[in-house]
Amino acid sequence: MQSDMKTPLLAGSSSDASKPLLRCPGGPVIGIIGSGDFSRSLAIRLVACGFRVVVGSRDPNRIPRGMFPDGVELRSQREAADGAERVVFVAVYPEHYYTLVGLRELLAGKVLVDVSNATRLKSGEQSHAERLAELFPESRVVKGFNVISAWALQAGAYDGSRQVLVCSDCSHSKALVLQLARCLGFSPVDLGGLCGSRDIEEAPLILFPSWGGPILAMFLLFLFFYGYSFVRHILLPYLDQGENNFHQLPLVTVNETLPAVALVTLALVYLPGLVAAVLQLGRGTKYKRFPGWLDRWLCRRKQLGLLSFLCTLLHAVYSMCLTLRRAAGYTLLNAAYQQVKAGVEKSWVESQVWRSDLYLSCGILGFGVLSLLAVTSLPSVGNALSWREFTFVQSGLGYVALTLSIMHTLFFGWDFAFFPGAYPYYLPPVYLLALILPCVVLVGRLLLALPCLTSRLAKIRRGWESERHRPPNNQPGSNEADPPQNFGDV
Repeated sequence: MQSDMKTPLLAGSSSDASKPLLRCPGGPVIGIIGSGDFSRSLAIRLVACGFRVVVGSRDPNRIPRGMFPDGVELRSQREAADGAERVVFVAVYPEHYYTLVGLRELLAGKVLVDVSNATRLKSGEQSHAERLAELFPESRVVKGFNVISAWALQAGAYDGSRQVLVCSDCSHSKALVLQLARCLGFSPVDLGGLCGSRDIEEAPLILFPSWGGPILAMFLLFLFFYGYSFVRHILLPYLDQGENNFHQLPLVTVNETLPAVALVTLALVYLPGLVAAVLQLGRGTKYKRFPGWLDRWLCRRKQLGLLSFLCTLLHAVYSMCLTLRRAAGYTLLNAAYQQVKAGVEKSWVESQVWRSDLYLSCGILGFGVLSLLAVTSLPSVGNALSWREFTFVQSGLGYVALTLSIMHTLFFGWDFAFFPGAYPYYLPPVYLLALILPCVVLVGRLLLALPCLTSRLAKIRRGWESERHRPPNNQPGSNEADPPQNFGDV
């Protein structure tokens, strides 16, 4: 079978619209109306990939020489519209579309690729591509290439990692633009009819769409733990005893907050998986959809894990900087003076030595494993792993990191939680609050590791269903054999 990439693009009748592009010096001419930065970058990409290009400008004489690469013809808008054989990119601002109405006859039957973006989200207005389709009813409008920046167009001839979102009401024209995107080295995505153009136009305006929820969760956690530490260690002692500890706000309080946020955020990475497993066990089937909030939570675990790693990294840096504070020097001198004054020659406390060494060791190991999780979450690294390897790292080692983090916190707290002095103003320490959710997640994971639950969950995920979800048997007397009730019967 002849390759689609070798079949020429005909510039004639509409019946040839489904034929792909031909990249050769004598091939079809692609037109670009507009001479701005995007037009120049697109022309560079098209010429580099073997296409002939004609650019239309309102005043070609005012464009400096050398702005466009050799091989690009710079003409008026009318000449460019007439010279383009099949595809014309409309690279002008939407408010100037009405100036192109005089080209309606020249553009009739041609594919107009609208590359404009929306100016604001959820405006409820008609999309630019739909308005262009109304202005040029005899042309075939395709929305696409708007999510690609001018820099990305010049980044290289084969940057296949970038997606091009495409939609149109004409399937042949859309197929043509999809293949043109492939020829330029991009990854085209078909998003259906032109009614989806509004979403495509708004796509470049959305800032980190998958990070909003995780960042908000981390910010709220930081606000809670920081405010709790402020009230417990600074505000209440000041109001009750006049003790001034406000110097702790920039460093000590932040360093007490960061590990709590990191630990709870890491627990939030693995909590939705436990909730999903409990739902499947309770339902007795995997063929019921999870609630929408759980689906979104499951899709945000990578972002939560990276944010947990960020807080852990900051905690490590802050902890190393604690000894550099002026207050640390004063505290050490005061402790030494009090020891000399009390006549204590040896201040060695065996339990404190074990406590510090154990919690530091667990913290370092946990940070190392969490770093491995962060590295393998990168696409360039994760794509080099098999699914089983990736699951082992992200799930198996993830619980190792969670366990080490809990041990780090427990060794830090030691047995202080059992002393009444650890609860000033009846408020528990921050680390006790931070341990609640991670311990719940770890205990839940251990319960799901029981053989009775593990085997049942494995059967459900392989297609087994409980009795209440099985289809009824055939009526008595039927000559047909009873269908298998689950995959285990096949």
